[in-house]
Amino acid sequence: MKKILKKIIVFILQIEARLVLKKYKPKIVAVTGSVGKTTAKDAIYTVLSSAFFVRKSEKSFNSEIGVPLTILGCGNAWNNPFIWLKNIFSGLAVILLKNHYPKWIVLELGIDRPGDIENIAKWLRPDIAVLTRFAKVPVHVEFFKSPQDLTDEKKKLALYLKKGGRLIINNDDADMQFTKTPEGVQIISYGFNEGSGVIGSNEQIIYENSKPAGVSFKVDYAGKSMPIALRGVLGRQHIYPVLAALAVGTSQNLNIISMAQFLAEEGGTQPGRMKILDGIKNTVLIDDSYNASPLATEKALAVLGEIERQIEGRKIAVLGDMMELGKYSTDEHKKIGRRVAREADVLVTVGLRAQHIAEGALLGGLSEKNILQFEESKKAGLFLQNFIETGDIILIKGSQAVRMERVTEEIMARPEKKAELLARQDLEWLKR
Repeated sequence: MKKILKKIIVFILQIEARLVLKKYKPKIVAVTGSVGKTTAKDAIYTVLSSAFFVRKSEKSFNSEIGVPLTILGCGNAWNNPFIWLKNIFSGLAVILLKNHYPKWIVLELGIDRPGDIENIAKWLRPDIAVLTRFAKVPVHVEFFKSPQDLTDEKKKLALYLKKGGRLIINNDDADMQFTKTPEGVQIISYGFNEGSGVIGSNEQIIYENSKPAGVSFKVDYAGKSMPIALRGVLGRQHIYPVLAALAVGTSQNLNIISMAQFLAEEGGTQPGRMKILDGIKNTVLIDDSYNASPLATEKALAVLGEIERQIEGRKIAVLGDMMELGKYSTDEHKKIGRRVAREADVLVTVGLRAQHIAEGALLGGLSEKNILQFEESKKAGLFLQNFIETGDIILIKGSQAVRMERVTEEIMARPEKKAELLARQDLEWLKR
């Protein structure tokens, strides 16, 4: 019964969303990829909102129901039928009454099963499509015949661009090859590789008081060069979204220096995405607890390995299950374990699947005494309260279902600010 009701609600909301787009004709930016979608969406919103009236997907509203909710300006009703009914009437009001509607909408598009991107893109018809990065083994691959089939599904977004639209692609990803795009579509690339339209370089970790405090890099575009510093976050995971956002902005003739300033001031605000937090006992937390995939986890571990030991302390990787990998799950978890052995001094795992991370770390040469395993995130967090020592740097990462933010909560220096600093702190999530 719930499934039938959900289908009816999705159908009604999509019809309303299509009518809203037809009435107000906003320009649409659609963002997809295997990693970095939400951060890219937020960076693009920051750039465009410096010049236009813009709306973006809240959090990760990226599904068949999240996209129309964003277009209608409604929130998630979760399991409350009365709020769903209110959303439907709110959508009717936007259609029937005159509204001050956004000129731009920035949407994140996710994927669970074959056909998901195509089903949304064929009625959405974006003006700009942004592809962040694909992965050799992406999440959600369990419902596809192969990783390539999932990648091909996401690339279909480009086929539904409006005539004369813009396709923004990551030039560092070898899978960003397109043999067919709609008439008049202009491709703009970004990345660290030569030949990119918007080029990043000189990536460095910023240190303050012997602790990592952010990341700096340089951007080159059309003969102009500028430095950018992002405070409170780490990793190229935050640089690529900036480059993508600058590519979108330049396609609309926005000033790249002004855009860079906005991004430096506003960027890197999303919780749970390589955020630097103060930990108890004068430790440093790298809170990447929002979600996890093999590629994103590998990149997070690379950052952990790059951090200089300016004060005495250990590098501790706290890793939870990576979900929705299907038949690739065991091998991918073991690969991550081997990477841990190269980058960290201690491994703490959370979940049944993460036991294979421990196996991989052991095979990679990490001592058994430095591998600790837990079934639940809360228990791991409580253990770490006593285990961690002054100067330790702790990376926390895992898929959404494992709730790794609960680990961060137990060892952060300011738990009273968890609603502001951590992922999944709204009431519905806290009930789960």
